[in-house]
Amino acid sequence: MSSAGKGPLYEMTITSPTEFWNDSCSQAELSSAIEYGATGGTSNPTIAGQVLKKEFETWKPKIAEFIEKNPAASEDDIAWKIMEEITVNAAKLLRPVFDKNGGRNGRLSIQTNPKYYRDAKALYEQALYFNTLYPNNNIKLPATKAGIEAMEELSYQGVSINATVSFTVPQAVAVALAVEKGMDRRKKEGKDVSSMSPVCTIMVGRLDDWLKVTAAKKEIVTDPGYLEWAGVAVAKKAYRIYRERGYRTRILNAAYRNHFHWSQFIGGEMSMTIPYEWQRKFNASGVEVKNRIDDPVDPQIVSELESKFPDFRRAFDERGMESGEFERYGATRRTLRAFLESYGELVSVIRDIMITDPDVRGE
Repeated sequence: MSSAGKGPLYEMTITSPTEFWNDSCSQAELSSAIEYGATGGTSNPTIAGQVLKKEFETWKPKIAEFIEKNPAASEDDIAWKIMEEITVNAAKLLRPVFDKNGGRNGRLSIQTNPKYYRDAKALYEQALYFNTLYPNNNIKLPATKAGIEAMEELSYQGVSINATVSFTVPQAVAVALAVEKGMDRRKKEGKDVSSMSPVCTIMVGRLDDWLKVTAAKKEIVTDPGYLEWAGVAVAKKAYRIYRERGYRTRILNAAYRNHFHWSQFIGGEMSMTIPYEWQRKFNASGVEVKNRIDDPVDPQIVSELESKFPDFRRAFDERGMESGEFERYGATRRTLRAFLESYGELVSVIRDIMITDPDVRGE
């Protein structure tokens, strides 16, 4: 194993500008990832629910205590209190990295309520509150029209955003422009922007997933291997645009399905938020750590995807969508539904503690 036995991910962090985050706020997983070079972490309703299930015996008495001390709190109120505490606890592990790097790294992302994806005011207000919970944060908002509107105002307020539910070049560019506007307004007033660290997530694997669903529904025949490259092609194009235009937002790749979603971005001044299970796979993979960020995706693959999949064209072309179309894009709808379902599952765990089922207990 390379780099003093720590594997390819650690080698990447010490030989290139490419960083990786732990795609979880589990303290055990995050602690291990930090040892292998991770410089950030993230959370959302799905991740918080997974942590709660894995560590249920630890969290059950805390949930019961929250319920007892807050007699008027709804199950949603309690769910957010638990998510906040899980996230705040995980953020403490990254604080040394944050302090060492002046705020550029060492951040733990916390996600706004997925129910607010159409409400810029609600996203803005919740994000401002989250920004008070701990200093080394990125606040996650969806790259919908409302989310991007809130991102500009939050950037003006000095909040470091993390755009999520994002799969396309048009979304990535819209996010970067909103952040630039907000930061420029802030800078003109003499306020500090040097400690801000905004990122735009591109969920590369979820774009691949959507095109595979589209191929099955519409009976589109193509080389199946080509569908493993769609997200890579989009993220590489977005990265190139960011670099050429000097946007202060960084690309953050997410949603891993194969090693291309990691190996093809090595060498880029970007981050990757990698689930712990995929970290282990990559470290055991034997994939060579070398600069591939500037290697173009085979033009034949891009050409076929463009010719057969209108939704790839919309994702790859910078002008493929207007902001009002973002929330109607197939991958966006699927991901929002997944986040909302995960949030519902998390709330149901709280409900089962607040209101025990008499049928289950035999009452």
